[in-house]
Amino acid sequence: MEVDLIFKIAGIGIIVAVLNQLLGRADKSEYAMLTTLTGIIIVFFMVIPEIKELFKIIKEILDF
Repeated sequence: MEVDLIFKIAGIGIIVAVLNQLLGRADKSEYAMLTTLTGIIIVFFMVIPEIKELFKIIKEILDF
């Protein structure tokens, strides 16, 4: 996994956490939950290609 991907994921986590705090204090908890779900979906789309590549490598190793 590339280091820049880890930093991007951490950045998304920080942004989501800040937005959750702001939205929670503004009594907008439903928007805070949507923000969290959006952050999770974005991270999944970033990580899925890496997981696919990992499975490809594992398959190559196991195929003699």
